[in-house]
Amino acid sequence: MSEFDPHTRDSAPPIEIRGLVNQFGDRVIHQDLDLTVERGKILGVVGGSGSGKTVLLKSILGLLRFKSGQIKIFGQDIATASKRQKLDVQSRSGVLFQSGALFSSLTVLENIMVPMAEFTKLNRRESKRIGLLKMSLAGLPLNAADLMPSELSGGMIKRAALARSLALDPELLFLDEPTAGLDPISAAAFDTLIKELASSLGLTVFMITHDLDSLYTITDEVAVLADKHVVAKAPALELEN
Repeated sequence: MSEFDPHTRDSAPPIEIRGLVNQFGDRVIHQDLDLTVERGKILGVVGGSGSGKTVLLKSILGLLRFKSGQIKIFGQDIATASKRQKLDVQSRSGVLFQSGALFSSLTVLENIMVPMAEFTKLNRRESKRIGLLKMSLAGLPLNAADLMPSELSGGMIKRAALARSLALDPELLFLDEPTAGLDPISAAAFDTLIKELASSLGLTVFMITHDLDSLYTITDEVAVLADKHVVAKAPALELEN
């Protein structure tokens, strides 16, 4: 049973950040950064090199300890959350890292089954069935199930990683440069897939990207990181104007 208050689960924004400070030695990366991601929205996060996009993502995911401020995921303060509460947050979130981060010693299907082994009590047969379903959702041919990551093209690696990120039916999806390294046609197809999945599955998406086509095609809003905080947050066309 979850420790979350049901009302908080339903009403709180998926991501709410207040007064975030990240600092490495004398170098301040974020200073009093505020950001809210509304439920069911696709947010693109952009910024120049060194603006702290990856640091922000790692802070939200709990991979990096921030100096001060507050990050709430589904209404839960991740800095004060119990181990059980953190597992609850993780089970409701999916992550696609820029490189795909597939386990090289596991097949595509086995990679997709990893979150199910970690967070559920499903037997292997049921996990395989769900894994194949997630492959279909991500646009992967089922005959790729037994392939190793080294046998996949760049686009297939992205789709396999996406399928794994969907393994637990997440409400919140984190994407780190999802179209990086893809040719324009493959990138456009991947953008379309993300938009369709977000719409059909009711996902909230936090996406770091430098791809202008992605920003204009699939995001509801864009957050711009500069000068150590979010300097603007609005639809891409409004920011352009």
